[in-house]
Amino acid sequence: MSHRKFERPRHGSLGFLPRKRTKHHHGKIKSFPKDDSSKPPHLTAFMSYKAGMTHIVRDVDRPGSKLHKKEVAEAVSVVEAPPMVIVGFVGYVETPRGLRALTTVWAGHLSEEVKRRFYKAWHKSKQKAFTKYQKRWSDASKASESPMAAEIERAKKYCQVVRAICHTQVSKVKIGQKKAHIKEIQVNGGTTAAKVDFVTGLFEQEVKVADVFSQDEMIDVIGATKGKGFNGVVTRWGVTRLARKSHRGLRKVACIGSWHPARVQFQVPRSGQRGYHHRTEINKKIYRIGKAVKDDPNNAMTENDLTEKGITPIGGFSHYGEVNEDWVMMKGTVMGCRKRLITLRKSLLPQVSRKATEKVELKFIDTASKMGHGRFQTSEEKAKFYGGATAKKARKEAKGAEKEAED
Repeated sequence: MSHRKFERPRHGSLGFLPRKRTKHHHGKIKSFPKDDSSKPPHLTAFMSYKAGMTHIVRDVDRPGSKLHKKEVAEAVSVVEAPPMVIVGFVGYVETPRGLRALTTVWAGHLSEEVKRRFYKAWHKSKQKAFTKYQKRWSDASKASESPMAAEIERAKKYCQVVRAICHTQVSKVKIGQKKAHIKEIQVNGGTTAAKVDFVTGLFEQEVKVADVFSQDEMIDVIGATKGKGFNGVVTRWGVTRLARKSHRGLRKVACIGSWHPARVQFQVPRSGQRGYHHRTEINKKIYRIGKAVKDDPNNAMTENDLTEKGITPIGGFSHYGEVNEDWVMMKGTVMGCRKRLITLRKSLLPQVSRKATEKVELKFIDTASKMGHGRFQTSEEKAKFYGGATAKKARKEAKGAEKEAED
């Protein structure tokens, strides 16, 4: 025997306490990468929506490994990332007690979807958010002076940290929502003045995911996990079930503590909420950054697989639909359910490992139906296999539609 903690360690990690439903429903970026003023100003994170999973085939390029030059099939997650819009910035000063917000500057025009975020019931409200602020911008523009000049100068003079206020274009992803998601995203690189100029130059402009991340980069993903409701101790903590004949149930903790202290200690497994916890998962490798369907309709083609197809599988991603905007493919899983907001952040660590520096060349991306055992990669392939029947059905439907139109 060695030490008890190695012989029979406790069930479940205490590092994730309290196991309760998160209040940061859209993920919170708790820390940003360390600033390096020698680099040009750049954003450090991006917001996206989880679409679903598929698999890819590629050759491993890892000299010395048994897998080197061998083909592997890997599970990948696809997140849809329509361009974000930058609508302002917050300047922070460093104090002994941490950062303090000094000033906030907003853009002159805000879209309806971001204004909806400031209201509980948009249709019932007078929708007057930012009307006075907008007037200040237009008056300053007419008087041929740069609007909010005093605040911008104040930020350049006193602030050490600049974070851009960004919002998603939620109307571009079909998730049945009209309110945009808003986040502060830190700008790293350059001097404070350069940072402020960088952000103000992007006011009301779109930022694409390809401007923030690149292929083969290692990133971190932030979000809320899938909710599982109220669970007992065996499921929630993985404790051992009691003997079959035990009195009053067996999916329990036998002893919840000694007589004294006359309280139940926090380390003791208890039943309660499982899932819908806030999580940050580090070191996800980007396998591909795809363009929107309008720019590149065949964005799932590879050198080896010349079938003309987009990333959306036959019948769409289940419980999500079609991916028509820019998307990011990452190795492995991503927390949360489909349609959930997932924040991608640049890594906080220097990425030097073999896996991090490996160049990924995809040979095949699977776009078969995710409902059942998909046999076909495209609808055309399916129609070709089933011959006349599908084609005949399509013709019949078209004829029926024409007849309805005539009536």
